[in-house]
Amino acid sequence: METPEKIYTVTELNNQAKIMLESEFKGIVLDGEISNFKKYSSGHCYFSLKDSGGQISGVMYRFKAVYLKFIPKDGIKVRVKGTVTLYPVRGSYQIIVDEMHEKGVGELQKKFEELKKKLESEGLFDKSRKRPLPSMPQKIGVITSPTGAAVRDILTVLKRRFSNVHVLLYPVRVQGAEAPGEITAAIEDMNRHFPDIDVLIVGRGGGSLEDLWAFNEEIVARAIFASKIPVISAVGHEIDWMISDFTADVRAATPSVAAEIVLGRKEELIKSVDNAVVRMKNSLNKKCAVMGDRLNAALRRPYLREPELFMSGFEQGFDIAFESLVAVKNRMFDSYTERSRTLYERLNILSPINTLERGYAIAQKADGTVIKRARDAAAGDKINVRLFRGSIGAEVRETVDG
Repeated sequence: METPEKIYTVTELNNQAKIMLESEFKGIVLDGEISNFKKYSSGHCYFSLKDSGGQISGVMYRFKAVYLKFIPKDGIKVRVKGTVTLYPVRGSYQIIVDEMHEKGVGELQKKFEELKKKLESEGLFDKSRKRPLPSMPQKIGVITSPTGAAVRDILTVLKRRFSNVHVLLYPVRVQGAEAPGEITAAIEDMNRHFPDIDVLIVGRGGGSLEDLWAFNEEIVARAIFASKIPVISAVGHEIDWMISDFTADVRAATPSVAAEIVLGRKEELIKSVDNAVVRMKNSLNKKCAVMGDRLNAALRRPYLREPELFMSGFEQGFDIAFESLVAVKNRMFDSYTERSRTLYERLNILSPINTLERGYAIAQKADGTVIKRARDAAAGDKINVRLFRGSIGAEVRETVDG
């Protein structure tokens, strides 16, 4: 290699390119769609401007951003005015924006809103159809890239909370033209071949709207809607909302949050069990105290303190009652005896035997009919005369009616 007249360092080259770009493209106007927009606490805004053929990094410093009349976000088409430059430290090509005006919603954002409106009208977002997640799932399905940060975050959180939970990973591509079909097939396969899975986590880590677009495809939304297994959509970051988030049973801000949602904190579960044990002990202690008080009160009673004295009282009462019963029985017996004697005497007074003993007799016909008047018999009748002792057979010779 021949020795050139001038040898540049990297810094010198970057500085020279910076001067050339700024002099050539100072105050240019550029149309593009915002992507990867971030606003830092300093107030500076960093983003990309793109069209169908390429993209360029952009920055808008705080003292310019304060004059914006809208809130920039991914998918919005804008017209900017600024200076193209090069950041020497990184050698990155960018545009420093002085002014930014909204031109309208970008094509992807427009497509997002149209699909969202369509699916919402069909009821895919209805809250009434969303299912609650199981409180303690035993098997969790994860549909994501096997090499991305999302799967590492999910597994880390799950292991920290419950290391014995069963996780089934279904690897898919999460961006690109083939991603929607793979995600859809994964959801369907999980439902078909692993119906015992308690919950599915479907998602990926952060990225631009284009990177996350697979989760805005209609086939993915309908697969989530048709899933018999409850689905958690965990795509991107807190600010990222996908069609899958609206369709899923639960939306998680990030994959890590999805893992936290699907498994309650182990510490909280242990605390809950400890609290239940304390409540149970308190309840048992209270019941034991009540039973102890009742037992002590019972032990203070005479019949338990001096059972012989208590039983002697019963024995004495029994004796008194028995004597009373005997006395009542005797009085009743004497009374009935006296009444019987009186009745017997009355019967003796009225008895015809006593009358016969005094010398009277009873005349009876042969058929036993008592003859009370003379006309009740006729001459020649054979009659029987009953006496006090024995009887006499006789024949009527004559009757005299008196």
